[in-house]
Amino acid sequence: MSPFDPRGKVNRALLVGVSEYDVRKPTPHGVPGDLPAVRHNLDRLKEVLPGGRVFGAHEVTVLRSPYQHDFQRALRTAAGEAEGLLLVYFAGHGAVPSAANELFLQMRGAEVYRGRQDSVFPGAEMFTTVLTMLDASRAERIVVVLDCCYAGNAAFIWEQFPDRRRVLLLMSVQANHRIDAGDEGTPTPFTKELAELLGSQGDLTFGGLSERLRDRMRAAGLRTVRGEEWEPLSRTEPQEDVLLSAPPVRVVAPPDTESLDGRSGPHREESERPPGGNTPKPRRISLAPALLRRSLRALGAWFAGLRVVSRIALVLLALATLGLGSYGLSALRTGGSSCAPPLELRVLTDPDLEPTVTAAADAYLTSGDNTDGDGCRRSGITVYSAGAADAVNALRRQTEVWKEPHDEDTNPQRDIGPQPDVWIPASPADVARVTAGQDTDNVARLEAAEQPLAYSPIVLAVPDDIAVEPLGERTGQPLPTLLKQLKARAEQSQVRRPDPEFADAALLATLGLYGTGTDPARAERQVAQAGPPSRTAADLLCTLPDDTGVDARTAALVPEFLLKTGVGCDGTTRSPRTAEYPDDVPGVEATFVRVRWDDADRDGGERDRAAERFRAWLGGDGGRAVFARDGFRSASHGRELLDAQDVAHGVLRDPSPLTEAAGRQAMEWALDRYRGANGPGRVLYLLDNSGSMSGLWDGPSGGPGLLKQSLGGLGGDDEYGVWGVSGTGGKRPYEELLGFGRHARKDAERAVDRAKVRDAEADPHAALLAALDHMRGRGLDDDRPQLVVYVTDDEDDTRLTGGNLDDVLARARSAKVPVTMVSLVSGGCDRGKPDARISAASGGRCLDADDDLGAGLTDEVARTGTGED
Repeated sequence: MSPFDPRGKVNRALLVGVSEYDVRKPTPHGVPGDLPAVRHNLDRLKEVLPGGRVFGAHEVTVLRSPYQHDFQRALRTAAGEAEGLLLVYFAGHGAVPSAANELFLQMRGAEVYRGRQDSVFPGAEMFTTVLTMLDASRAERIVVVLDCCYAGNAAFIWEQFPDRRRVLLLMSVQANHRIDAGDEGTPTPFTKELAELLGSQGDLTFGGLSERLRDRMRAAGLRTVRGEEWEPLSRTEPQEDVLLSAPPVRVVAPPDTESLDGRSGPHREESERPPGGNTPKPRRISLAPALLRRSLRALGAWFAGLRVVSRIALVLLALATLGLGSYGLSALRTGGSSCAPPLELRVLTDPDLEPTVTAAADAYLTSGDNTDGDGCRRSGITVYSAGAADAVNALRRQTEVWKEPHDEDTNPQRDIGPQPDVWIPASPADVARVTAGQDTDNVARLEAAEQPLAYSPIVLAVPDDIAVEPLGERTGQPLPTLLKQLKARAEQSQVRRPDPEFADAALLATLGLYGTGTDPARAERQVAQAGPPSRTAADLLCTLPDDTGVDARTAALVPEFLLKTGVGCDGTTRSPRTAEYPDDVPGVEATFVRVRWDDADRDGGERDRAAERFRAWLGGDGGRAVFARDGFRSASHGRELLDAQDVAHGVLRDPSPLTEAAGRQAMEWALDRYRGANGPGRVLYLLDNSGSMSGLWDGPSGGPGLLKQSLGGLGGDDEYGVWGVSGTGGKRPYEELLGFGRHARKDAERAVDRAKVRDAEADPHAALLAALDHMRGRGLDDDRPQLVVYVTDDEDDTRLTGGNLDDVLARARSAKVPVTMVSLVSGGCDRGKPDARISAASGGRCLDADDDLGAGLTDEVARTGTGED
């Protein structure tokens, strides 16, 4: 079958290279580093692509180190303009979560957050999103080329994609492999070979390119970071191929053919002939009046400083170029290429709402409400989410540093995202929480819409096999009663709830869980689980099918709409569930909030109009249709399903009565009691200050820096202390750097700052035994949460072998005090290593340099402490 030949069509090539990153190691959450070689990748490809006669120079767009929203905008533009071949190339850092079923392309603002169960990459673009956006293009063929670590993981995503016939995928390396970027003065190894092949003379198809690339990489003897043979991969549907490069075809124009310079055939030079056999005749371009007006306005601004005679000459030349009385450029045939970049709205939302809000934004972008009379988009939209408690705290107390971060400890731009133009929390109570406690020097103003966008009750989603059968018993009762009835029906049943600090739906569920006069510690025992809670309700429903036995007996406190939208977990099937509707749990109410920032009025009027158009669309038929598709209810008093014709399994059409919105004080009350449910916590830090730590001591990612970051998870009622563990001599295998007790954070930080590296070795065996005995003794008379943290470079692990290691493991099991081992080197938590075995034996967590140490340690300490006052 002949390959698709795109010559003579409207083609586009988008070359994206991220060589500079804002957040790099050793900064917490940073990517490995900049990639200078990627700059050469873009230069080389931009040079060779037009020589292949498929892409004109004007059809190649280069995007250097873009942020995520810039990348999305460029991708939408290229996808919208391409009609023949669309080529999208990406070079930069790639990342995969623990499940390795997604590939994240890390843009300039990318960060890395590694949790106990999975990882997230703010500022990076999911490859699934890229494919979905490309699927909207009219292009007949789409070629995607990835030059990044883990590029081969895109193959799995491509294979799951419904319409992959016209998408041809080329990946620089096999799945789950990292690669070296090579010399910073040359292109990366893969793109160097790619550019050489594309720049060679002769026909080159996608299939031929893929095969020759593999041969050349094999011949070069290149290896991945893991030491295995470096092998590029490709994916296409059978019989699909496309021409990427072709030599020029020379013909002499016949005598009656008019040349582009107006001369007749006999005097015309040889020219290139596109496929089809006919020499193209020049075409005039018919410019729409609106396009003409925009063009003249732009030209007028440009010529304003020129003298009169020069301006007249240049205007005539410009008019000729635009096709008024002369021949124009084919690039102007489409209206999209003449549209100015639209204003970008930044929309921050609750993590549980993010999929729906993103879907709504995507639908709005292409709607008539977001299109002007010339067919151009009025605005773009970037949707992102952050922990609900973090978002409230940042808008209440950190707006000034959000606008201009001053230090590593407090940086909302890093931890949450860019300053939002719009905030869509899951409860209007969040707005009251912000405005009631805002600092006097805040620089953000909130304006909430009067009516929420949509509503979803919080339900107890019970597996069908243990659900209540009579219809009446599914409504009209408080949550504690529903939990008692569940336990009576199925003694082995469990209940789980996501993290109340991360998503509002979980905090709303906590309101009902604690009830009136209920002891929070007792209530928390009803939803206790091993390890940290899932961050969102979707994450919770996604993890349950990992163990079918647990899934079949576990009820989940989640928003009702998730029983319709399900979860995005590949290869899992969860137990079908029936919704029970507690009458004391407020529901999710997505609320549109305009956020205005002081001294941000340069485009304030236009930004206000863009936000208002989006709000009106969300509240109208367009937004209503998206919320209906995802299983939401009306925000009006009736609370009817927005799509009454499609009722999800286990959902009641009219489960009245439904609880009204939560209040500010109730939300704050529940969060405060959640943080202190088991009383103040106790944390004992062991800081390795032996001589080998000298190179891992300074800066935010050094031992003391990581320790100080984690202090944010401790409050005024928590007790903690710090031991230095090196060369102490005498009877104690430690030196007390900070006495155990309650401390102001600044005092604790000063004590840690005074710690020095000592020219001595550490004894982790003796130090861990002493720490476990110390904490076990303090916890004899209460159930307060406790934690031991050991920060080390593992240099002295020779003292954690044989009988010494057995002693520590036995003590860790008996003391029942979790130990978080923090290794500042890569591989410290590999299976079988002492750090991994000790943390597992104690029920704690192991973190090493391959993790995001700052975020991981802070999360562990925060689960023990009550949080900052």
